[in-house]
Amino acid sequence: MTVDQKLASLRACMKEDGIDAWVIYGSDPHQSEYVCPRYRDRAWLSGFTGSAGTIVVGAEEAILWVDSRYFIQAEEQLKNTSFTLMKLDTEGVVDYKAYLKANRHRYARIGTSAASLMVGTARLLKAEGIDLVPTRDYIDQIWADRPAVPEKAVAALDKRICGLDAEEKIALIRKTLSEKGCSATFISSLDDIAWILNLRGTDIEYNPVFLSYLCITEDQAVLFTSEKRFSNVKCPVMRLDYDKASEFIKSVFLLGDRVYINPDRTNSLIWGSFAEGVELVEGREISTDLKAAKNPVELEGMRRAHLLDGAALVNFLSRLDRSAKAEYDEISISEALEAQRRRSPEYLGPSFGPISGFAEHGAMCHYSATPESSMIVDKPSLLVLDTGGQYETGMTDVTRTLLFGKATAEQRRDYTLVLKGHLALARQVYPQGTTGQQLDALARQFLWMEGKTFLHGTGHGVGFRLNVHEGPQAISFRASASPAPLREGMVTSNEPGLYLEGRYGIRIENLVATVKKMETEFGVFLGFENLTMCPYERDLIDASMLTELEMDQIDDYHANVYDKLKGLVDKSSLEYLARATAKLARS
Repeated sequence: MTVDQKLASLRACMKEDGIDAWVIYGSDPHQSEYVCPRYRDRAWLSGFTGSAGTIVVGAEEAILWVDSRYFIQAEEQLKNTSFTLMKLDTEGVVDYKAYLKANRHRYARIGTSAASLMVGTARLLKAEGIDLVPTRDYIDQIWADRPAVPEKAVAALDKRICGLDAEEKIALIRKTLSEKGCSATFISSLDDIAWILNLRGTDIEYNPVFLSYLCITEDQAVLFTSEKRFSNVKCPVMRLDYDKASEFIKSVFLLGDRVYINPDRTNSLIWGSFAEGVELVEGREISTDLKAAKNPVELEGMRRAHLLDGAALVNFLSRLDRSAKAEYDEISISEALEAQRRRSPEYLGPSFGPISGFAEHGAMCHYSATPESSMIVDKPSLLVLDTGGQYETGMTDVTRTLLFGKATAEQRRDYTLVLKGHLALARQVYPQGTTGQQLDALARQFLWMEGKTFLHGTGHGVGFRLNVHEGPQAISFRASASPAPLREGMVTSNEPGLYLEGRYGIRIENLVATVKKMETEFGVFLGFENLTMCPYERDLIDASMLTELEMDQIDDYHANVYDKLKGLVDKSSLEYLARATAKLARS
């Protein structure tokens, strides 16, 4: 089916139910950021494959809203279709909520799939005067060969890797439930379920989760997922089929019960299964805060994963020819790094799809090379390489901007401005209770002074052998994106960037752990420990723009990288490692 044929079929379903506009969020019944093939309805309908975006289909129009990460990608993928692209954060462009509200005279009934409509989303829309009608899943009606709900096997993690077993984690959750006066919690968040039960799956590419629900009461815990997953693994709790969750809720929870639940991660079908008289106490999943602050075993495992990853990165960089003689394309470069990671027996696979963008492709901050688009590295320019690995004891996410050929003065200046912001954030000490929004400007200040900026967040939370993007913390200029204070044990990215459309991009990313720095009469003060072990791009650093403090900070980081990696890298890589981490020359 063409895009227009799919839209025609969708509109026929809408007309049958009296729906004037239908909204597609591109998520699954668990509000996952990335989804398994069954729930890639946004991509199936429009052809846009980015991980975020909202579609509204009316009787005559089809519109996709995306943020700045996907402007260029969406333009290319929507070309020659009936879709109109709306670029968020652009002057004069309203979001989909404002658009629906402004067009209420045409959209008397606005619907979306009940299975993917989160209760929190429905409430936000209602507060703005938009009543979203939960409907059947129209995509299911028209996508003839839609993939089934996956039933892949899961793997169990040992306590020596996790620090706590499932029973201990469930006990911590029950303790908090008791403090809240609740007898149970119902969890839809897939990364929370995987963390609580020390289980990992393969339903979603790169994200080691599995489709499921979990209910924890005072005396039992019930996991709703396919029985087929556990042919070789013991499940630590009672199991029922994935589609039995609603039936269980209706039969177990009675008048007067108090159940703790997150409306932002619970879909309308599940929420509607609770009988009247069951009190739903709302809040973020208890486990989200528990897993965000890594326990000592998890944090030590993350450090080990970054050492192994650092060795792979240095072995890769030491072999990379920077002469720009057309020996590589974008894909072959990311594959060369992947080959080095695979040499470690503890390596499990990528933690997300590689971003390898050369020259103008580097200006697309979430660009994903395909065999058709992969650019040959055959001229002097920059390449943004954003990759990560899952290891037995943790996971990584690192970005380095690589120079091919000789740098221009402008490229060196731009890189150094980004680096200065990266360093400023990395060295900041801050009082306990500080949020990422309060720190975000530190990474932007030097770009701002030059009339430049970047539109994505500065940092995201990272899971423990789980999802590369996990909250509740973030470092962002948007208050809604970074509501939770940074706490000891949290792992967050530090990744300012700069993107010049049609020319090149720059991003520098380390993962950092929040650690205690000091305690004074004013309270506890926190700071960051660099986990990522990889040299910065020396030939892009303009030392004349750096203060003595910044030069010392770079030298100290590089000395630590050298000390930690010299015994792990290949002997043939030692010369490169020594050169890449040598002290900066003072003028």
